[in-house]
Amino acid sequence: METKSFEAIIERLKNIEITEEFDLVVAVARGGTVPGALVAQKLGCPVATIVINFRNDMHQPCRKSPELISPIDFSYIGRRILIVDDRSRTGATLNTAKELLKDAALVRTLAVNGKADYSLFDEPCFKMPWSG
Repeated sequence: METKSFEAIIERLKNIEITEEFDLVVAVARGGTVPGALVAQKLGCPVATIVINFRNDMHQPCRKSPELISPIDFSYIGRRILIVDDRSRTGATLNTAKELLKDAALVRTLAVNGKADYSLFDEPCFKMPWSG
């Protein structure tokens, strides 16, 4: 499987036009942790983490549907949130995160690869440079 370089991902992140303002980036752990930090830096806002699990390390579903693994430990009610994950094929994990954070003032999504409100790539699956 092809691996995207950090340089390619950073270049796309530099050039993506994010048309809305956010005051919090929420990274979906584990895969969204690194890109969430990068996006938060670009936007100049804090980053929080939400732990949702659906797939194993081989990217196969290991649960019937995405599940919240740890309680949400940050304030999100009334905030403008951008949820970030590494990949989104079916949208199930991002949709679960959106539902969990529905009391925010605004919730949008960003995926490094796949379908989201904002996407850096929409290509066949590739390995992320931070996934080892």
